[in-house]
Amino acid sequence: MPLDIQRFIQRFIEEARDQLQQVNQGLDQLQPGAVDSEQIHRLFRALHTLKGSSRMLKLLPLTHLAHSGEDLLSALREPDAVLDAQALDLLYQVHDGLQQLVEQLAQEPDPSLLPEADEALCRALTEAAQAVQRQGAEMSSEAVAPEAVAEAEAFAPAQALASLTASQPSPTMPQPRQQAAAVIDEVRPELQTSTSVRVSLERLDELLQKLGEVVQCQAAFPVMLRQMKPLQQQTLAALPPELSQAWVQHQREWRDRVAAQSQLMEDLYDQLLQLRMLPLSQVFDPAARLVREQARALGKQAQCHIEGAQLELDRQLIDQLADPLVHLLSNALDHGIETPEVRLAAGKPAQGHIQLEAQQDGHWAVIRLSDDGAGIDPQRVAEKARHKKLVTAEELATMSEAEMMQLIFTPGFSTSELITEFSGRGVGLDVVRRKVQDDLKGTLQITSQVGQGTCFTLRLPLSLARMRVLLVACQGRLFGFGAQYVVELLRTRSEDLLDFAQGPAVVVHNEFVPCIPLSQLLGLGQPKRTSSSLLLLIIKLQHSKLALEIDALVDEKDLLIEPLPPLLRAGEKLVTGLVHYGKDELVSLLHPPRLMATFRQQRQTPRPRAEAPTSAKRILVVDDSLSTREIERDLLQAWGYQVVLAEQGAEGLEKAQQQVFDAVITDVEMPIMDGFSLTAALRQLEAYQHCPILILTSREKEEDKRRGLEVGADAYLVKGSFDQSSLIDTLQLLLGDATGAETPLVPQR
Repeated sequence: MPLDIQRFIQRFIEEARDQLQQVNQGLDQLQPGAVDSEQIHRLFRALHTLKGSSRMLKLLPLTHLAHSGEDLLSALREPDAVLDAQALDLLYQVHDGLQQLVEQLAQEPDPSLLPEADEALCRALTEAAQAVQRQGAEMSSEAVAPEAVAEAEAFAPAQALASLTASQPSPTMPQPRQQAAAVIDEVRPELQTSTSVRVSLERLDELLQKLGEVVQCQAAFPVMLRQMKPLQQQTLAALPPELSQAWVQHQREWRDRVAAQSQLMEDLYDQLLQLRMLPLSQVFDPAARLVREQARALGKQAQCHIEGAQLELDRQLIDQLADPLVHLLSNALDHGIETPEVRLAAGKPAQGHIQLEAQQDGHWAVIRLSDDGAGIDPQRVAEKARHKKLVTAEELATMSEAEMMQLIFTPGFSTSELITEFSGRGVGLDVVRRKVQDDLKGTLQITSQVGQGTCFTLRLPLSLARMRVLLVACQGRLFGFGAQYVVELLRTRSEDLLDFAQGPAVVVHNEFVPCIPLSQLLGLGQPKRTSSSLLLLIIKLQHSKLALEIDALVDEKDLLIEPLPPLLRAGEKLVTGLVHYGKDELVSLLHPPRLMATFRQQRQTPRPRAEAPTSAKRILVVDDSLSTREIERDLLQAWGYQVVLAEQGAEGLEKAQQQVFDAVITDVEMPIMDGFSLTAALRQLEAYQHCPILILTSREKEEDKRRGLEVGADAYLVKGSFDQSSLIDTLQLLLGDATGAETPLVPQR
């Protein structure tokens, strides 16, 4: 009976994927203008292996394309060969074409359903190989003696004839049955020596779920032991000494065995969880191919360099990470990387560079996607947002450049002038951020510099099944927080809270952080305080912080995360999952991004405030803390001042040069240019030689105060002992206006 070759196709697919990954990595290391001989040899061997394996299994389209790529690599192996950008692009197309064929074969393992190889690509490869050979021959003829050239020309026809003869079928060529036998002979040793088995993901997930339930049951035993301690003490008091000693020994052995078994179960679960881990190359390698294909479609040149693809993440994360990465890559190509003409005019290489890298940071994976394109202009972002009526002109006037940059995450925002298949549809980075925050339980940050490029940073847990969780008590209930959102715990007194226009705040490391009881944010009512001592949990999302008043920190440990039931997943929920704790307690895992959004909605509730006349004084506030800027803005606006914000000293100086302000309030500790340098620079400007400048900082040493006065500050206020009336009184005194405006204004709470 005929031998079934299809049983070997799956093994070929696995081998081909490995070979193609090596090809992709090898191509990434090549650079136009030179030839890395060793790398070319490795690429040649990989394609040669693919060609041979596919030919034996009658996968002719794969064979044809691999053979054409092999021809070009063979030409590049010759001395004096030079790799140009066109040849490198063709080799990338070979990789992409082979990968598409292999993946189609994986979906439908029937060789007859494979499409034919791209003949245009194969012809282009042949022509490129001939061009490389001609170029090498010309370079060699310039350096080789005439008699050697004549000898080579005399030898060439014979060599070509021999090669042609060798490629023709011979009477002794193996027939299909013989070829199948050869495949078996090649594969049989591997089947005898295989050290791995294939397990479906469904069965693995079921096993992981069952083991997770066992771990949760096991976690209840130590709790039960603690609960039995009072009973044990009563029992021991009633027993004779010899029985009491035996009972104590029995309890000790039981406790030790429970601890040992708990550790074994934890280790077993961790090892099983590792089986679900997949390398980031699963999404990184296709991303590199996307860059090449989309760049060609957009008429641009770009190459994606990958680092850290060996880092492993849980399969749940890998499955959901592809869409955000594809969107960010498309955004980089469409909006970031310029056309070759524009890049050359700007002094950049014609080919754009996109870097996709990953590294592990404790229990988290940090993924950075950067480009060397045009960067993002905050002013252009602001103008687009105003044009699309996403923000008002009044709101933009008070924004710093960092806040303007965050507008790209607003639903419906797009800078594209034309709707295309790639952009302009208003379904943009807001979807990416929501996916990262809500589904992947991570964070997304952006940095950009005009003309230099943009970088998106994703910080993700290594696994969604098990995470580091802080358990806190609030109103007699337990709630969990993912550790990636927690900055620190802070013990303070209620009288140390600062009273601002829209609620209390606390000073944490040189910044004002708004404060609110967690019970109030969750709708559980006001906390029942028994003393003036407060315990604050500081959480952070991007550049914003929030201090949550809690009753106590209960525990911090790695816990199994259970998703919400399907009926509870719809909509934006404050709870993102469930964790088991103790004997039978099911604890809600809170979602800090949603908590922050809820807090902003409550804080932005319209409140009556004094109307600012058109002649109201204009104040520039410079501070690198978003929370501090917002608090100071709300306070000053409540007193009728017009406020403009800047994130750091250099941005503040630029805004001060663009328009004249009546007063400047600045922090000291800021990146790029600190408050002392800003004050000194402002005093060099004619318009600010007599302008009131207030330094508001957490530095309280006398030498800092002296330096502030030396550089030209009119007042020096310390955040730790801050009182809002002192700021307003000082500002009014320096402005020579008891009201801060031309008409009396009283802040409305």
